[in-house]
Amino acid sequence: MSGVVLAPVETPLRRFVSEFFASSIAAIGLAVFVVIALAAIFAPWIAPQNPYDLAVLDIMDGRLEPGAVGGSGMTHWLGTDDQGRDMLSGIIYGLRISLLVGVGSAFIACMVGASLGMLAAYAGGRTDSVIMRVVDLQLSFPTILAALMILAFLGKGVMNVVIALVLVEWAYYARTVRGSALVERRREYIEAAICLALPTRRILFNHLLPNCLPPLIVVGTMQIARAIALEATLSFLGLGVPITEPSLGLLIANGYEYMLSGKYWISFYPGIALLITIVSINLVGDQLRDVLNPRLKK
Repeated sequence: MSGVVLAPVETPLRRFVSEFFASSIAAIGLAVFVVIALAAIFAPWIAPQNPYDLAVLDIMDGRLEPGAVGGSGMTHWLGTDDQGRDMLSGIIYGLRISLLVGVGSAFIACMVGASLGMLAAYAGGRTDSVIMRVVDLQLSFPTILAALMILAFLGKGVMNVVIALVLVEWAYYARTVRGSALVERRREYIEAAICLALPTRRILFNHLLPNCLPPLIVVGTMQIARAIALEATLSFLGLGVPITEPSLGLLIANGYEYMLSGKYWISFYPGIALLITIVSINLVGDQLRDVLNPRLKK
């Protein structure tokens, strides 16, 4: 028996990790997103400058080219904007707002949509019809148009943008979770829970929700990227975050009027940062979809 070598037990978590990292592109996407998230979290410590501290800004450093040295002796590797703010620092700080709005709105919309989707599948009948008709009505409107109408009423602000995105995103989660919950609703363990007279809340969140997580995780990942893109669009149009709390979309808008005069870097580099962020999240979401639902794998 001393010569017998036991093979390691492959747990579901270990299998999931090995299947996810089987794609080098997904691993790169995850690594890029982790770096972006860490940069946003630790922005006050890693950014060369606080671009919104008026005490350190010099208007004479406005629109310096990438690599130029400012009046304070600081090298602006990505140049400066029209107010003399370091573009690299502005991008790092802008990532904080973009990720905060994207992740925050996706999380809240996920909770609202998943709860309503499970309730519709579990209750059925009139409750299901009412909830799904509201979902159909919500999804029939163009997302950006609905968000613009909501923000026109609420006004600018990070919290208002989050509210607007939640109101236009929750329906995607509700429809996804309802489809999965309808399948689980007919299984024996749900019927047993009903026969035991367990509270509805316990059945929904302790029994239905864990079995609806795989599609919910995939949709949630994709919706984070979508929310970041929507926020950038709203800020670019002037209805998103205020200038005192700029995101990547607002940074792009600030430099748009200088594009034709050759000051490309004011909009170009924030646009590249936005593109890399969205692509990295989508790469992770694509791989999660393939791992959690192998039938969709190419």
